[in-house]
Amino acid sequence: MSETPTNSVTLRFLAAPTDVGHSGSVDAGTVLEWVDKAAYAAAVGWAKSYCVTAYVGNIHFADPVNSGDMVEVKATVVYTGRSSMHIHTVVSSGDPRGGVPTMRSQCIVIFVAVGADGKPTEVAPFEPATAKEIHQRDDALARIKVREEIVDAMKVQEYSDAGTAERVVLRFLAAPTDVNWGGKVHGGIVMKWIDEAAYVCATRYCGNATVAVFSGGVRFYRPLLIGHVVEVEARLVYTGTKGMHIAVHVRSGDPKGGEMNLTTYCLTVMVARDDAGNSVPVPTWIPVTDEDKRLHAHARDLLEIRGRAPGNRLPNHLLAAGGSTAAVTGVEL
Repeated sequence: MSETPTNSVTLRFLAAPTDVGHSGSVDAGTVLEWVDKAAYAAAVGWAKSYCVTAYVGNIHFADPVNSGDMVEVKATVVYTGRSSMHIHTVVSSGDPRGGVPTMRSQCIVIFVAVGADGKPTEVAPFEPATAKEIHQRDDALARIKVREEIVDAMKVQEYSDAGTAERVVLRFLAAPTDVNWGGKVHGGIVMKWIDEAAYVCATRYCGNATVAVFSGGVRFYRPLLIGHVVEVEARLVYTGTKGMHIAVHVRSGDPKGGEMNLTTYCLTVMVARDDAGNSVPVPTWIPVTDEDKRLHAHARDLLEIRGRAPGNRLPNHLLAAGGSTAAVTGVEL
């Protein structure tokens, strides 16, 4: 009789000084890399086969992880499709000398099991047995429609040179040190690149050091290969009271050819902070061209779609009088 796979994995890391970014705390990209590793371990443990990152849902970076913290990332399979696994991840950290770790962020990561032929393969169904597992399963199911709306809204947008907003492009080669267990570039590494490009774009725009407070709709379209040229393009598309919404596209291609294919796309929200670590208002970006206006409206549409997800809400500057004020983050986006 086959053994029932466990649905939860916990990985622990000691946040090192080399993990600290420009903000003085651990970069969001590093946290996302840890999230991806823990979720991968949970997915492989459940599927008993190689798995690939397909999607990373809304992740709010509520509180910073500091150098010297003991970091705990718990990844739990909460729902399965035919070949997909929805994995709820929680990042906590605290003093390694003792005490209860503080929850820093959480999100849903979707992995797909892949067979030896490179095609999706079936996974064992997860059947929730406790009230908590049922709640987590229902929450994952409730987010599917919202996620589909987000993906549909994002994939029809076009980005061209007609835009006038702040824009940066980082280019480099995918190195052997970026490899995952399947010989491709690790999904967590890609998310780290996304965070770096968003940082440069937002910092150039506002003239202050910035940090990520949210990343959402991280869609992985195709694998990124070691040795390929990588292009990470970040563009400002919207500003709230304090948040700068940065659309990031990752493309890659064989350096022997000229074709670059889209591998990953997401939207990241960055905020500027003063010397005390408090978020500060940023200049309002005014769209100029038709493309600027379309992408600006697109970013607002995404805010409204995400506001319908369980536990989410619209940011204060979009809330109508008398609207819900149930907070999910301390930063006004």
